[in-house]
Amino acid sequence: MSKRIFVKILTDPEVDLRKCVVGLACAAQAINDNHRVDIFFASNGVKLLQTNYLKSINETLDLPDDQSIKLMSTIIQGAENIYCSTGSQAANGINPDNAEGILLDGWDEWMTWSGPPGVIELSIKSDTQLIY
Repeated sequence: MSKRIFVKILTDPEVDLRKCVVGLACAAQAINDNHRVDIFFASNGVKLLQTNYLKSINETLDLPDDQSIKLMSTIIQGAENIYCSTGSQAANGINPDNAEGILLDGWDEWMTWSGPPGVIELSIKSDTQLIY
């Protein structure tokens, strides 16, 4: 039976990178298991949406075969909604006007900029919540 799963990633990857990768892995697994997944990147978890940062994770954790990129590709292709905290990205110097070339390709097609209203919306719609 398919469930609606809300994954929120807010941990700073520079504090607990493994926890962030586990969050991506769980979101990807839920998609692969045919659940309806919504994901919200908040606080410094928004760094995971930056191309160069995501690529560097494989080297930092010695992950095989570009695993972080593959997990994020599964999320981008299979999640129902991908939200990013506007304020959190701004705190990292990124906004919709300068995101091109910094965030993952196609971000403007699959990502919604939001804040607390998006978190509340996705929380209310979910059957299960996973927070990393």
